[in-house]
Order: sequence, then C-alpha cells, then structure tokens
Amino acid sequence: MTPTAGQLRSLSGAAKAFRAFHIGIALVDIVALIYIWACGVSGRRGRLLPAAIGALVVEGAALIVGRGNCPLGPLQARVGDPTPLFELVLPKRAAKAAVPVLSAISIAGIALAVARGRVGE
Repeated sequence: MTPTAGQLRSLSGAAKAFRAFHIGIALVDIVALIYIWACGVSGRRGRLLPAAIGALVVEGAALIVGRGNCPLGPLQARVGDPTPLFELVLPKRAAKAAVPVLSAISIAGIALAVARGRVGE
C-alpha cells in the first residue's frame, strides 16, 4: 500500500530530506538506464554512456553490499521514514520484485549497448 499524504506530513524534516535524496538517486539511475537502452537500441555509444554505466554499476555494488536490498533503507528507517522507496509507488509484492527485475533489465541494456555500440558516434 502506498503512503498517504498524511503519512508524508508526519515525517520529520530529516526523513523528508533523506527521502528526497533517495528519490534523487533513483531518478539518476532511471535516466541512466533509459540512456543505456537508447544507446543499445540505436547502436551508438554516446559520450555519456560510460557515466551511465558507471552509475548503474555503483548501484549494483550497493545492492550487493545490501544483499539484494538497498543499503539506504535502514538509514532511511533510522531517520524516521519506515516506508521502503519502491513501496512509495508499487504494491509490496511488486516492490520486492523490482530489484531483481531492474537488475536484469540493466544487465541486458549494458550488454546490448556494449555489443552494438559504434565508437565515435
């Protein structure tokens, strides 16, 4: 179940700031994933491709450290926000599946971009 506006208002300033920071990281990762797939589908290696891949590799390393869970989750709970990030927009079951599904999509996109990419385009 997604949180209500009342639950958001009840968060402390630190919890709201941390949630915004966490959402910012997620947005960077989503943009990176879209860019990687665009490069893979078009067959072009854009100048930002290494940075986009790097962002997803860092995210993947964080998930390994967190044993499949975002390591920011416990920090988020510690500052007073108990709702996992994916549960803000997805039902609990779908939120649990999001990490493995997005990991597979990321790996496939990176492989496609690297395999099909033409240098200098």
